[in-house]
Amino acid sequence: MAAGTTQRQEIQRIESVGWLRAAVLGANDGIVSTSCLVLGVAASNTSHHNILVAGIAGLVRGAMSMATGEYVSVHSQADTESARWNWSGSS
Repeated sequence: MAAGTTQRQEIQRIESVGWLRAAVLGANDGIVSTSCLVLGVAASNTSHHNILVAGIAGLVRGAMSMATGEYVSVHSQADTESARWNWSGSS
């Protein structure tokens, strides 16, 4: 196997695990933000029920935020690819 082929395979492997990096960073962000929310509510000396409600609301907010961001990102990328294809094809 040629050295160039091996290098291309390594680059493809690195590019294919981009989803893993996004998943780890997203999960980390969700855990930290929800934990901080729960700790902030708990510090206000409120009831256990209110702490639980705040935690669940934070999880739902985070999930909706991540889903909306991913939706916009995917559609923006698709629009960019489509525009590039249409522009390059019109020449």
